Amino acid sequence: MAEKTKELVESWSFLDTVESNFRPLVVIELAKGTKEETIEWFTKRIMDKKANGGAQLLIKPLVTENGVENIYLVGASHLRLLLGAETVGLVKECSDNSMRTFTYSSRKTFKDFADDNHNFLTMAECQYIIKHELENLRAKDEKMIPGYPQAKLYPGKSIVRRLLTSGILVQIFPLHDREELKKLRHSWYGRVKVGYQPLDDIRCYFGETIALYFGFLEYFTFALIPMAVIGIPYYVFAWEDYDKYVMFATFNLLWSTVILEVWKRICAILTYRWGTLLMKRQFEEPRPGFHGVLGINPVTGREEPVYSSIKRQLRIYLVSLPFVCLCLYFSLYVMMIYFDLEQWALDYHKENESNFSSLMLYVPSIIYAVVIEVMNRIYRYAAEFLTSWENHRLESSYQNHLILKVLVFNFLNCFASLFYIAFVLFDMKLLRQSLATLLITSQILNQFAESLLPYWLQKRYNRRMKKRMCSQKTDMDLSLADQVNMEKEMGTYLGTFDDYLELFLQFGYVSLFSCVYPLAAVFAVLNNITEIYSDALKMCRVYKRPFAEPTANIGVWQLAFETMSVISVVTNCILIGMSPQVDALFPDSKMDLVLTVALVEHLLLAIKFIMAFVIPDKPRDIQMKLARLEFESLEALKQQVRAFQMHYLISENTLKIKTPALRCRDWFPYLLIF
Repeated sequence: MAEKTKELVESWSFLDTVESNFRPLVVIELAKGTKEETIEWFTKRIMDKKANGGAQLLIKPLVTENGVENIYLVGASHLRLLLGAETVGLVKECSDNSMRTFTYSSRKTFKDFADDNHNFLTMAECQYIIKHELENLRAKDEKMIPGYPQAKLYPGKSIVRRLLTSGILVQIFPLHDREELKKLRHSWYGRVKVGYQPLDDIRCYFGETIALYFGFLEYFTFALIPMAVIGIPYYVFAWEDYDKYVMFATFNLLWSTVILEVWKRICAILTYRWGTLLMKRQFEEPRPGFHGVLGINPVTGREEPVYSSIKRQLRIYLVSLPFVCLCLYFSLYVMMIYFDLEQWALDYHKENESNFSSLMLYVPSIIYAVVIEVMNRIYRYAAEFLTSWENHRLESSYQNHLILKVLVFNFLNCFASLFYIAFVLFDMKLLRQSLATLLITSQILNQFAESLLPYWLQKRYNRRMKKRMCSQKTDMDLSLADQVNMEKEMGTYLGTFDDYLELFLQFGYVSLFSCVYPLAAVFAVLNNITEIYSDALKMCRVYKRPFAEPTANIGVWQLAFETMSVISVVTNCILIGMSPQVDALFPDSKMDLVLTVALVEHLLLAIKFIMAFVIPDKPRDIQMKLARLEFESLEALKQQVRAFQMHYLISENTLKIKTPALRCRDWFPYLLIF
């Protein structure tokens, strides 16, 4: 243990901050007019040795035809990246095919490692390490950002976060590798093919979070195929015979449970292979927007802003909650206007009975679908503002509150009209029409707003930039300065929130009222196939490259999908109970019908939870590998403790041997213990 510590210390001590073969990985853009003393102080802190509180990275200004701009390129030596990989706890594959946390001292035991192999760490991992080191640059004795007295600092405060909140630092983003991106585009969406996505390549380039989203999108699309195949004959041969949908609805209930449980197993296989299933969760720092009175963190002992939880709760319950309720009421009010339009269209059709009047029957649903999408997007901005105003300390807490607000509103806004039609109006024909219109319209709008429109705008901007730079026709002819200038103007990818939300709502359309509109799964499959290509295009051509974020699962979205599947059990049971065939079985007592439906619903829920319990979240071989790694870690810890105790006892008794009163029998029993 002492030798390993000594080796690591020596590695940090002799780590160069200058490397002849500089490889730019991350771009830092400072605000125009940033003071020279600020730039000099910030770059010095980035290059300083770890022992002096620096990041020990390489940084160079971007030189263009106009001179030096406030844009800097950050890289790191190969040795620095290896030491950073140990710091962040990256998990890599060993020569014996096992997955272990990387340590510099045991680097020779890892697969494909060589001192001259600079591809041992993927580019995404290197950029993640640099981001981690930059975010952990902390103030020491500084009370403010040099040159900006209003930008206060205190010991332990993240310098990068203070620069961001003060507006001095505009953005930090990782550079694209244009050669690797070209290969990824070709294998991912460059040609239309029937097959799996290159998830391992996506993970190596964009990181685990994005690769896991595309893995879930692909899995969900394949899981929808059985529903689509079964739904087509129901639509063709028994459209108006709702009694025959009992078996289809029952299959839906079992399907929604099985696919979510099987996904947990697939997710475990993927994240184990990528190493993130074994990564330890890092201690969360306060989010950049968090503010409060300076105090002491009782866990870390460092100075940081402290904000009263009582004030936060008051903001949530006295402001945020009433606002959300008001928005829900407004959504219901818009829904009632939609039903008035439906009645007007129906009356118009009865009076005229023409082809035009038949088309007019779909107009209210289309208008309502567009209004729903607009309201969802407006509410999203309001929810982000409110959640930020609540002043949550941790990013995870902020995300959980934001997701809860958005899910509640989106669920009511998208599905309230369907519930009203099904359980108040009892109009199955209108329910089928509304469900089809809402599903198809929302898919078209999302494809246009999230992929086609941003791609067109970005392509138009790139065309102007290339003309202005007088560059060549191909992307590979761009210089580094041109590449940086083009990428810094690209849109910023805000994460997988909207993508998972779209799949969540789609899952609701498919599962909640499946016995009424079996073709929902067919349209979902078609949409997801185009979604895979459009999202791939969006990631590679429209947005800046996002930083890789290690993750072991899809997080709170797994719970959201499972909650939706529980609600679907209730809705489908009620719809089955409302069918004429089931109603005819209880001609004398409606109470018996209600009790029977409730009993069947409880039985199906029980079966659902039993299936969730019986199906393991992780495959047997993954469980065994994790157990073995835990056992080996405990054994290694015991050996380190024994080695330390041995070293301590020998050192202590060596001093005692020098005194005449000490004899061999005084310390020999301790050696026998080891």
